[in-house]
Amino acid sequence: MVENPLAAGERVRAIPPPTAMVVFGGSGDLAHRKIVPALYNLELHRLLPQNFAFVGSSRSEYSDEEYRADMRKAVEEFSRTQPIQHQVWESFASRLHYIAGSSGDPGTYGRIGDLLDRFDREHGTDGNRLFYLSLIPKLFPDTIRGIGKAGLGGRGFDRGFSRVVVEKPFGHDLASARELQDLVTTVFPERDVFRIDHYLGKESVQNIIAFRFANGIFEPVWNHHFVDHVQVTVSESLGIEHRGNFYETAGAIRDIFQNHELQVLALIAMEPPASFEPEDVRNEKAKVLKALRRLEGDAVDSGVVRGQYGPGWIDGKEVVGYREEPDVHPDSAVETYVAAELRVDNWRWAGTPFYVRTGKRLPKRATEVVVQFKSAPHLPFGEAAQDGLEPNALVLRIQPDEGITMRIGAKVPGPSMEVRSVSMDFSYGTSFSDDLPDAYERLLLDVMLGDPTLFPRWDEVEQAWQAVQPILDRWAEAPAPEFPNYEAGSWGPKAADELIGRGRPGRRWRRP
Repeated sequence: MVENPLAAGERVRAIPPPTAMVVFGGSGDLAHRKIVPALYNLELHRLLPQNFAFVGSSRSEYSDEEYRADMRKAVEEFSRTQPIQHQVWESFASRLHYIAGSSGDPGTYGRIGDLLDRFDREHGTDGNRLFYLSLIPKLFPDTIRGIGKAGLGGRGFDRGFSRVVVEKPFGHDLASARELQDLVTTVFPERDVFRIDHYLGKESVQNIIAFRFANGIFEPVWNHHFVDHVQVTVSESLGIEHRGNFYETAGAIRDIFQNHELQVLALIAMEPPASFEPEDVRNEKAKVLKALRRLEGDAVDSGVVRGQYGPGWIDGKEVVGYREEPDVHPDSAVETYVAAELRVDNWRWAGTPFYVRTGKRLPKRATEVVVQFKSAPHLPFGEAAQDGLEPNALVLRIQPDEGITMRIGAKVPGPSMEVRSVSMDFSYGTSFSDDLPDAYERLLLDVMLGDPTLFPRWDEVEQAWQAVQPILDRWAEAPAPEFPNYEAGSWGPKAADELIGRGRPGRRWRRP
């Protein structure tokens, strides 16, 4: 078991120890949009250690000053706090450095090592090192080996902590995930491996845990006796956004379903942990993923729907179909939509379906969880009086309008007894004055603190791949549907509506 040096209550406002951070892929899109803006905001809110230094490394040629100027533009464009505070930026930027080099060149790691030694002397980073792999997955192996061979960190490194952050996807399938795990843990012990899933850093996702276990009124009904079904939706109005080369090898099932959605499902279905200590929380999530019923063979055909968007309209603008996107094969059979009926085979959820869907070019961007409860066993009102009444539902909105909605039945004002469904709403925006921190702010802070609570453990990743691999195998041997099978701007293939509707009349996807 990995011991957490900080009690749960102490983690909230803790300042990390001195840290030197190395970002491989330091000139890439993620560094511009997320990593450096997140670090700047940590500095702005005085959560970054005073003894902190940063080096970005990639093949692009920059001097330190050019890199700082480029990152200044990125923070001005993507930081959640504006305008940029000059004094804070100058202090932060003075600790940004850059080294050009290839992940396959041993000399790159030598130059990084020399700079890290200089950080220890000039910035007081005490030998503590954080390596962030903001790279395409095929570069992971060379980079991990390079760190180990150069003695920059990993097993045997005793000058301070050394941790590695690996961006998703962690593997392309079950076999490659296991190969990557073997390689990573050859260099770094499991306790120092942080597999980042930015969804788990979102305040609204963390609030699932708070909502479930801080409110005693819900736990007694959070089971198959009262819950009719659960929906997990990740819908995106955007297309693949010039990521054709990536998406042709990934598809929706690898990009969103295998990681983000199964992690959210685990938080919804998990048993109450004994404490909020990292291993207690991760143990319960792993149990859920292990209990997921595996769909194989014909069960994949009946329980999983795949789709691909064609031309259509989004927000009044005409958009092309997936096959017309740049770097996409004109006859591509890659899915941009997945819907599945999943079952968690344990006592709490026996017989309760979990409907999970994700898709590109849907009408709006929204991520939410719907817990729909069973209808009241007997309604004493006449049929006409209850015409507008639907089953109770709890909606956990993860993005963009973060909050919670409870659908309940209430009497319509007037002389007659007429009942219909109404909403009770909680919104982060109106209930809390503080801006919601970006997910990367929380996750980078936790890595520096050594807190793995919000990072999937290897057994979670492996169990998720074990659930997905039979679907990939079936799709590899079975011909794809007639693609495209849904228009851009629609809510996906008709088969997805049939999937949720066949279990019980009246079940349907909630429109976010």
